[in-house]
Amino acid sequence: MKTFFAACSFFCAVFYSLSAQAVSEISISAERVEHPQVDVQKLVIKLNLKKTDAKLSINSAIKQKADKAWMEFSLNCELPRQQVPFQCADGLLKSERLNIPFGIELSRLYSENKPDIDATLQLKNASFSDEAGLHAAEKLNGTLAISLKPSADTWLWRTAINWQSGEVFWQPFYIANGGHQLTASGKLENELLTFNSAHLKVKDVGELKANGQLSLNDFKILNLSADLPHLNLNAAYPMFFKPLLEKTAFANAEINGVAGLKLEIENAEPKFFELLLKDVDIADKNEKFTFYKVNANIPWDYDAAKTVSFGYESGALLNLPLGKTNIQAQVDRYSLTAPNIKLPILDGALHLTNISAARKADQWYWHLGAKLDAISMEDFSTHLKLPTMHGKASAEIPLVTYAAGLLTTDGSILLNVFDGTATVTQLTIQSPLGIAPKLNANIALRNLDLGVLTSTFSFGAIEGKLDGDIKNLELQNWKPVKFDAVVQSSPGKYPKKISQRAVENISALGGGGAAAAVQRSFLRFFEQFNYGKMGLSCRLRNDICEMGGVESTPQGYIIVKGSGIPAITVMGYNKTVGWSELLSRIKRVIDGNTKAVVQ
Repeated sequence: MKTFFAACSFFCAVFYSLSAQAVSEISISAERVEHPQVDVQKLVIKLNLKKTDAKLSINSAIKQKADKAWMEFSLNCELPRQQVPFQCADGLLKSERLNIPFGIELSRLYSENKPDIDATLQLKNASFSDEAGLHAAEKLNGTLAISLKPSADTWLWRTAINWQSGEVFWQPFYIANGGHQLTASGKLENELLTFNSAHLKVKDVGELKANGQLSLNDFKILNLSADLPHLNLNAAYPMFFKPLLEKTAFANAEINGVAGLKLEIENAEPKFFELLLKDVDIADKNEKFTFYKVNANIPWDYDAAKTVSFGYESGALLNLPLGKTNIQAQVDRYSLTAPNIKLPILDGALHLTNISAARKADQWYWHLGAKLDAISMEDFSTHLKLPTMHGKASAEIPLVTYAAGLLTTDGSILLNVFDGTATVTQLTIQSPLGIAPKLNANIALRNLDLGVLTSTFSFGAIEGKLDGDIKNLELQNWKPVKFDAVVQSSPGKYPKKISQRAVENISALGGGGAAAAVQRSFLRFFEQFNYGKMGLSCRLRNDICEMGGVESTPQGYIIVKGSGIPAITVMGYNKTVGWSELLSRIKRVIDGNTKAVVQ
């Protein structure tokens, strides 16, 4: 651009000095011109003085030093007798991936015998793309007004950009349509660009006011003070934030409401930050979470501790309703602490204690304790669209630790369910909020009441107690890919009864050919039977489940072993079954659509 203005100045001076002489045309050509940043070849410059207003034309091929491909450059200008302003309405910069028609209007070149440039560049349906497809534009129209004036050892500048129409993709951002404007002024000195009174207006999004300094050597922001008082999140989120969150839990979220942002940077380091949220609604399209009427004041200061407040009127997590919540915490540079946080959920609450978080080497580390007050299992199962469960469930987690993307627990997680206990140990979750989380754990079930359990799942009545162990459990994206599971009747003396309906359903789980080892004619007279022990196992590998029971036989395995009178023994014959097929069998049993063959 500086070369262009210098050339214009030169030919204007030539034109005005020769305008009174009998010279009709000046033509200059050069096969090659070298510059530290730019190469030029096949340069042809013509100055036509025949008419009242002279015409200047420039044609050449140009390229950046580091580039291999040449670009076609052409420019046609009209030089009026009154010197300035003059227009170059017909300009073109073109290559295989570049087509930029443009025009330039020069209002001023000199003032008091010094350069004093005032010019406007207009793009006319410009388009470009790069080979990698990371940057592109189509039908781009707009103007760039710029003023340059020397002052001592600096250049004073002022600019105004008006993006009128067109679309731009600049990985990962895509911005369509126009209506966006930027005005700014400042000075340029020794590769240091100082800008003040910068005002950016993004249509339907908000207006940003800023001032600061930018190093042109590495394009690093050295100092910045920015204020964005009213940000429309409905428009801003898909345009600016979602592209940066594609690999997070917010990839498919919709956000509405208003935000405010202040930011200060000193000596290339963050100095101050404040985010305000007002009546913001956040909803995941996959129904993993929702938060309504979020209001927050989240300040941060490099030198001083600040109090963070965050709250919402209602919400849901995995369809579980969340009650009104208000949270306060202390943030001190790169650490956060909070003694207690209460999160109402269903008819109970989750209590978080001894919360501590810190960011080190671009990774988050945190720990906390958790306790869940008793919640209604009936409400829990209804909201998760599970078979109706009864009773209450509570839990306690001594310590949860998150370090560099890995969540672990110190000690056991104890849940009270079905009048028994479920204990989770060695729990780890990798990337819990990512797009492909991975969970590992061991689960121990003890003394679950089979009466409550089987009535919950419409399985048929069974009296007794159940133990279970699910070892080496591995979930990928919350789906089982590996485990060693055994469920069996608990040891001890207690009533052990099973209904004919339950016998049929257990037989169905064993697959085709499973049958009770007694005559059907004898079975028809009884509604329930005695059993000595029962159990079923599954070893899941590569989507195949290796099945077993309480005892093995040459033909298969025993699922229910009878005892007393009347007694019944149920056999299973399928020792391997696809995991999806087993899930289908369980679903059919719960839905009440099975009819096992019992002999």
